[in-house]
Amino acid sequence: MTRTPSPGRPVARARKALLCAALLAVTVQTAAVPAAAHEAARPRGSECARTARPLGGESREVLGITQKAKADLHLKSVEVKVTRGRREVLTDALGESMTGVPAEPDMHFRAGSVVFSYVGTALLQLVQEGRVRLDDTVERWLPGLPKANRITLRMLATNTTGLHDYVTDPAFLAELEAHPFRHWTPQQLLAYPYSHSFWYEPGTNWSYSHANYLLLIQALEKITGTRIDRFLRERVTGPLGLDNTRNNFTPDIPRRVLHAFTSERGLYEESTFWNPSWTTAPGAVITTHICDLARSARAIGSGELISRRSYRTLINPGTVGLGHPTARCPATVCLPQTEAKHFGLGVIVINGWVLQNPSFSGYAAIQAYLPSKRLAIAVSATKTKDTPDGNMAEVVAQRIAAALAPEAPLAVG
Repeated sequence: MTRTPSPGRPVARARKALLCAALLAVTVQTAAVPAAAHEAARPRGSECARTARPLGGESREVLGITQKAKADLHLKSVEVKVTRGRREVLTDALGESMTGVPAEPDMHFRAGSVVFSYVGTALLQLVQEGRVRLDDTVERWLPGLPKANRITLRMLATNTTGLHDYVTDPAFLAELEAHPFRHWTPQQLLAYPYSHSFWYEPGTNWSYSHANYLLLIQALEKITGTRIDRFLRERVTGPLGLDNTRNNFTPDIPRRVLHAFTSERGLYEESTFWNPSWTTAPGAVITTHICDLARSARAIGSGELISRRSYRTLINPGTVGLGHPTARCPATVCLPQTEAKHFGLGVIVINGWVLQNPSFSGYAAIQAYLPSKRLAIAVSATKTKDTPDGNMAEVVAQRIAAALAPEAPLAVG
């Protein structure tokens, strides 16, 4: 199925898809893969499987909510895992990865901005150890960064530098849309924000920019002398046992793969292996599966790897109260950071939920944790040609949260 793109429409669609992380040829009909061949690709020792039947009351309720959401939103697939503490409520996968290939819980997908929560946690570990301070300026590690003597590690981690976001730059969007398989270097990406003046003086306001985390990762590599993929493996994914969460230096995805499709260029097409190098720094471009994502939600959201003091910084590093439009920074960019909804240190906090919500190139996901209920929700979703724009994994998670924790709405949008 194909549609002729309307003039100006693809960039707008791309912008909507790419921005979900802030707060990202003709349709190929893939031949069905025989079930036996697909099962042969299952990694040995995989433990990410559907919850055993029959389902109990709460598990059955969550499954029903997920099934209805999949139908309402016209989703191709939905993968979900919900836990309370260490108790599984539900693990399941609905729909198809490709035509004739059922979605399975152990299929891998792109996790995008989830890595920023790992970077924030690892940075706080270094602070605890006295190796750096959050308010250290970055000129010794990032001498080429404009205003480096006024920008701190905290500002990079909390999006308070004032740097433009290359993901919203029309010139970047046009290039990305025209060449989705292009490999991007950090220098090429940073050229876009560096071509603009700062929205505001560093530390005085709030605005989301992918450039901040690209730069923070570069600084961490220089501080530690360790490549970021190895650093995060040592500090976060290794200790948490996230063996199916890993960096990829190429567009490849470890098998088994949950395939993605999108209409963001104006026609419905497969986007599974579009090059994700633009999303962040090399070494931090991660894939995962739904079980690792739920474990990640609980660990990051509870501060499992950091001290109580560091956890308080993680969920409010000084952003609350920032974010206001000015003559130079429009209300669509400098967004208010309130107690109820604000950006933490690599995480987003909404009504007590601690989360991250990647969405780009046909993939959408969310990891969310509510400490007061010890409730973790992980959802991944892929699209049909009729799926609405935006991160539909968020919508599924919101409906589950409304049933399990109605006093704390997961109001991401």
